Amino acid sequence: QVLRKATRQFLEEINKWTSQHGVSPLSRELAVKFLMARKFDVLRAIELFHSYRETRLKEGIVRLQPQEEPLRSELLSGKFTVLSVRDPSGASIALYTAKLHHPNKTGNHVVLQALFYLLDRAVESFETQRNGLVFIYDMAGSNYTNFELDLSKKILNLLKGAFPARLKKVLIVGAPVWFRVPYNLLSLLLKEKLRERVQMVKMAELRQHLPRDCLPQHLDTSIHTPGPESMRPQELLTHLGRLQRSGIHQEYEELRKEPPPGTFQCAQAAYNQERNRYGDVLCLDQTRVCLKRSDYINASFMDGYKQKNAYIGTQGPLERTYGDFWRMVWEQSVLVIVMTTRTDEGSRRKCGQYWPLDEGGQEVYGHMAVVNQRVDHHTHYNHTTLELHNTETCEQRQVSHFQYLSWPDYGVPTSAVTLIDFLGAVKRQQRKMVKALGLKWTGHPLGPPMVVHCSAGIGRTGTFCALDICLSQLQDVGSLNVCQTVRRMRTQRAFSIQTPDQYYFCYNAILEHAQRQGLLPANQ
Repeated sequence: QVLRKATRQFLEEINKWTSQHGVSPLSRELAVKFLMARKFDVLRAIELFHSYRETRLKEGIVRLQPQEEPLRSELLSGKFTVLSVRDPSGASIALYTAKLHHPNKTGNHVVLQALFYLLDRAVESFETQRNGLVFIYDMAGSNYTNFELDLSKKILNLLKGAFPARLKKVLIVGAPVWFRVPYNLLSLLLKEKLRERVQMVKMAELRQHLPRDCLPQHLDTSIHTPGPESMRPQELLTHLGRLQRSGIHQEYEELRKEPPPGTFQCAQAAYNQERNRYGDVLCLDQTRVCLKRSDYINASFMDGYKQKNAYIGTQGPLERTYGDFWRMVWEQSVLVIVMTTRTDEGSRRKCGQYWPLDEGGQEVYGHMAVVNQRVDHHTHYNHTTLELHNTETCEQRQVSHFQYLSWPDYGVPTSAVTLIDFLGAVKRQQRKMVKALGLKWTGHPLGPPMVVHCSAGIGRTGTFCALDICLSQLQDVGSLNVCQTVRRMRTQRAFSIQTPDQYYFCYNAILEHAQRQGLLPANQ
């Protein structure tokens, strides 16, 4: 009733103006956009309509031709993006990447044309009309030559006062030191209501404002990417030579003192206690893997090098959780499982026998039937090819299971070379299986998460993942940072890397690999 009345009043008023000026009358759909942007306050919606119209005329944004230059090149530049995901409230997320703007090459009017064009597309969605817009002004990697005060002011004023969508907030991310002066000046030029919605946030703080699932990969700082303190192999060797084993142990102790940045409520719930192998090794609520039915499993998503959710770090399955484990493998489309423990070590049970051990063997776990098709025995590991049958959907898939045999619990492998060779075999198999999927796989080019587990899922699991991340970065850019890698990893799988010796082993393994690759002289 309120909507109908407000729409009628708005159209009567606006269409008086359109008939006087020989302009086509406004449609009901367009009227609703302006009204929703101003919470059905008719007078404010009329004011917004005129502001929108005047801004477009002033900036020469009348008939936009996205297939013609210069607008076509501006749209293809990636400077403005409306993300395909929304924030938890349903708001659209628009991103402006400042480092892609070159004032000497592109005029302001073309930039504003692109912004109008993309936001017009976004506001066609009823969800965006209802829930509004979050605008991320990404300044990371930009410098003074990418910045124009006049353009920034126009963009902010357009978003707040001349566009038919409610502006929820503007997050200015990764602003360089030099931006403080222009920002203070910009703040003075903005209306108070708009000023309240603009926030400067550090890259690492962005996840406090938007969940990581909403963020494009380059803004998600939990993903392992090269940082300013990355070291080349020679620098790493110097670092190790200066600190020695005791200094590296101290570096680890400093990391260990940092509390996990999250909560463990689900893992600590009374009804989930029996699903945890160890009472003091829990998974964070913020990164845990949620099963579609029983919900809880002691498993955490962990990012890899430039890859979100590259791994699932988990504990060695208990008999009561075999069904949960295989359901997770199925639901997450896992292709490769990495096991870095034996089922029994000494006289202690470290992990259940959760897969059929012998070739031709078959076991049923919940609604998953698992068949052992083949076992290839290598000196330090076994590679088992398993076939999964989902008895509910009658589908089947193949999974590769790798078990590393030369790694004592709480200890380190007898040889870095054998572990790195094992890691290479695992990654080659993942690539091979992703390639075999072809067009069936539409996710990250490196494939779905690899499940990695030991007994608790933090010591050997963390060491394996840290090595993979560091060696991937070394191969990509020639440098790495062990401390930064482990710190980030522990924010996702709490307490990853359990002992100072495991941490020290990472350094030695990387240097040993660098020597084998000819990145360091063999005698060092």
